[in-house]
Amino acid sequence: MAKSDTAAYRVAAHNRRARHNYEIEDTLEAGLILTGSEVKSLREGRATIAESYAKPENGEIWLINAHIPEYKQAGQFNHEPTRPRKLLLKQREIAKLIGATERAGMSLVPMKLYFNNRGIAKLEIGLGKGKKHYDKRESEKKRDWNMQKARMLSHKG
Repeated sequence: MAKSDTAAYRVAAHNRRARHNYEIEDTLEAGLILTGSEVKSLREGRATIAESYAKPENGEIWLINAHIPEYKQAGQFNHEPTRPRKLLLKQREIAKLIGATERAGMSLVPMKLYFNNRGIAKLEIGLGKGKKHYDKRESEKKRDWNMQKARMLSHKG
């Protein structure tokens, strides 16, 4: 399958619960080491990253438990759907992420998996702390109030 000249930014998988369950402070873009059948399956948009997480191990960052289903036409050369995948980051970024997870007790949360304008698969990682139950309720109340306020302002105009 040849790439078109107008390869556009396209989201393959999105973690909708990430901002609800975590207070995201910083985001980074990382590359992934994928096999050919994984890339083809991603292009079909069948990946799931809702239950996945990123973990530092031996000076590298790994994406754990991300589900990229098998590509039907790959036959015997298919991949394992939930295998750990290495993330490609600069050493400075890896050191920052490892330091934040060890010292501050923060988590590495996959936010979205997408293809950039050049057609390369990328993962947006969020660095954040897990929210408590009362924090989730508070942020929900704030969001509801902002929506209500916007509705009232739009009806006045």
